[in-house]
Amino acid sequence: MTQKLLRAAVAALLISAVFAALGFWYFKSFSPDRQRYPMRGIDVSHHQGDIDWQRVAADDVAFAIIKATEGGDHIDDAFATNLSEARAAGLVVGAYHFFTFCRPGADQAKNFLAVVPRGEPMLPPVVDIEFGGNCPRRLTPEELRAELDAFLAPIEAQLGKQAIIYLIGEAVDRYETVMPARERWVRSLVRHPGDEKWIYWQYHNRGRVDGIDGAVDLNVLQGGPSKLVELTR
Repeated sequence: MTQKLLRAAVAALLISAVFAALGFWYFKSFSPDRQRYPMRGIDVSHHQGDIDWQRVAADDVAFAIIKATEGGDHIDDAFATNLSEARAAGLVVGAYHFFTFCRPGADQAKNFLAVVPRGEPMLPPVVDIEFGGNCPRRLTPEELRAELDAFLAPIEAQLGKQAIIYLIGEAVDRYETVMPARERWVRSLVRHPGDEKWIYWQYHNRGRVDGIDGAVDLNVLQGGPSKLVELTR
């Protein structure tokens, strides 16, 4: 009986190991249908360290959305370099702001506008709303909408295009019903979001791209090359 139990336990462990390996392989290698979503992009911040943008551009990456600011006074110290070098490598570029709950939306807009260039072809600005990495305060939905409106109004007026909203995790459950009507950037790791009501889809958070040491977020655009060009106008 003991030997039978031992063999069964070993078999169960082997089966578990096989399924774990298959799951890991699937996660690492997942990529959306390239005919359906041909335009690939990444989003980066200073956490990616020094980036060789020429190598990135050669690795099937068409666009990059780069962290510019956070809250009312933080500026990502790699933003200017990443923006300049990504553009020089031929990528279409955009900027995003991490929205915090502990600073007025108007102050955050001033911070973003102080560093994001105007008069240059860029993707629409993105506002990132999530609980991860945010301050402990939790705004009510009504408070969040008021502060978000105070952020969006000046940046959209000065940059001349509507922003894109990135809302993930618990923040979706709390704030989805008060979100303004804007294009959305969705996060759905290694599976399709389930609908086409988005402009960007972040499909991987541990992706690999030549020119970047370590993991990076991978995204696709809803549309082809002409859509990418349209977004920069």
